[in-house]
Amino acid sequence: MTGRPTLIDLFAGCGGMTQGFVDEGFDPVLSVEWDRAAASTYAANFGEGHTHWGDVTDVHDDEIPDADVVIGGPPCQGFSNLGSRDVNDPRNVLWKQYLRFVQVAKPQIFVLENVERFRRSSEFELLLAEADHGMIADYELTHGVLLAADYGVAQRRPRTIVIGSRVGKVDHPAPTHAKIPTGDLKPWETVRSRIAELPERPDRIDMPASRTSHFGQSIAGEFKGMDLHFGRSPRPMSLERYDHVPPGGGRFDVPDHLLPRCWREKATGTTDVMGRMRWDAPSLTIRTEFFKPEKGQYLHPQWEPFDITKRVNRVITHYEASLLQDFPEDFLWCGTKVEIARQIGNAVPVGLARAVAYQVKDHLH
Repeated sequence: MTGRPTLIDLFAGCGGMTQGFVDEGFDPVLSVEWDRAAASTYAANFGEGHTHWGDVTDVHDDEIPDADVVIGGPPCQGFSNLGSRDVNDPRNVLWKQYLRFVQVAKPQIFVLENVERFRRSSEFELLLAEADHGMIADYELTHGVLLAADYGVAQRRPRTIVIGSRVGKVDHPAPTHAKIPTGDLKPWETVRSRIAELPERPDRIDMPASRTSHFGQSIAGEFKGMDLHFGRSPRPMSLERYDHVPPGGGRFDVPDHLLPRCWREKATGTTDVMGRMRWDAPSLTIRTEFFKPEKGQYLHPQWEPFDITKRVNRVITHYEASLLQDFPEDFLWCGTKVEIARQIGNAVPVGLARAVAYQVKDHLH
């Protein structure tokens, strides 16, 4: 190829996938995102000129440029184990809009990412049918589940990755890391490697009061780095609960008298809630409500069994969550605290996207 390969990102969110592809030398020429805060974050980092804030169905065929690669993750709540699992959920048919863009832009390669469960859905079977005799019949598909930790991300996050190519089969990238490394593989990155240098006790509970403008409207931002390293103000009972949870532990380590009734009466399931991370292991999946300890394993990993003064009883900060998602330290963010948390949790880990981009770029003509 001559010049930088071009890229379209659909359902782009804040740009986790784009960041990985830009790191590998791709030039984004169009992104589409309906959420204003996420689109503003994307625009702040990659430029507003090619960023379409709005519904993907509102982009007409004549507005879609040619591109070497199309990437994107159609909304996945209908497939997710945390969602309705309803194949008729309207969010589950947005992948057809994705295929429309592929038809029009005629990329050499496309990459579709989604939750692990996507490969076991009725919609995935329809996608395979479209590749067999439909909208993407010119493309040869490679599909499977990749674990972010196997590509240098300090997070055990599985994602379905579908690569479609009309320039020869493109395999998934080979892992570069492993839990038990052999040969040239490196050990998994850890929570320690990402957040150990940050202050254990943030000195504030909010972001700076700053505003910026994107798409002609004012929005909170742009924030970066330590702007997002803020804490919360948990109740005394919450702090007492946190104090009983060791690294790798969860709600079953909390004494019964401190448990809410719903947990006391549910003796099984939801093992990772009220969980504490481990310093020397990757985190579990960073979801959109990582700032709520009852939603997963989000307590800070620092905890000493025999010295209560060396326990950090708080959830991870927004900045720590962004680093565990492999975003650059100087990445810019727009929106409220809740909006930014949603952007972080919904993003594709940058290191995983970078590994896929490296593999894809090697096959472009």
